[in-house]
Amino acid sequence: MSDMQSVKVTFFSKNPIECPLCSTKFYKEDLLSGRGRLIAGDLSDELRRFYEPSQKYGELLPLIYPVMVCPSCYYAAYAADFKEVSNDALRELKEDTDQRIESISIIFKELDFTTFRELPEGAASFFLAIRCYNYFESGFYPTFKRGLSSLRAAWLFDELHGKYSGENYDYLRDLFYRKAHFFYLLALERSQDGQEVLESGLNYGPDLDNNYSYDGLLYITGLLEYKYGPRSDPEKRTRALENGKRIVSRLFGTGKTS
Repeated sequence: MSDMQSVKVTFFSKNPIECPLCSTKFYKEDLLSGRGRLIAGDLSDELRRFYEPSQKYGELLPLIYPVMVCPSCYYAAYAADFKEVSNDALRELKEDTDQRIESISIIFKELDFTTFRELPEGAASFFLAIRCYNYFESGFYPTFKRGLSSLRAAWLFDELHGKYSGENYDYLRDLFYRKAHFFYLLALERSQDGQEVLESGLNYGPDLDNNYSYDGLLYITGLLEYKYGPRSDPEKRTRALENGKRIVSRLFGTGKTS
């Protein structure tokens, strides 16, 4: 991506952002839109939007930008949440800093969040967000955001596998699909029992081009149950498929709530 900046693909925030954990100041990178930069392509069964490369701008991946990451301590969260973290969560996130940095360094030896992002930084940003949202209070919908970040991480690791097929990124892709399956089911369960109620105004994604609302959450949860639910035990597989069917059937029922 960085070799295309002469044609103005992204821009950095005018004012620096201060990390609430370590006080490092950095600039957020965002993708420019318009002028034919993004050419919408197919929509997958997982509601992922693909984009066609343009002759002028080449291949662009909007998903590598939405998570803000401190380049020093690797604290990561979506932009609306980045500076809203509570004191209790801050303390736990600070205690986790060394382990957080070490965990991502096992996958990517070299990352740089101070300059133009590329695919590894995008995938790493979701990995870090999954870890950091573990410490957020229920009002931030952390379980859902860990599921959403897991799904997006799976998409980007699939992109990495397509480019570097010998690096075991397909293993990480499948791992994050299973994490997405786990967190989507857990988010639905916690919403239903009142632990972490999902609101109608939440951006459910799952991609950036459209908010498929609570219906989209039900659909993705059912789809993940079908694709990544238990398979080794026929009885568990049958129960998983029935559960997925029940979840998706709520899209057409009268008992759906958000």
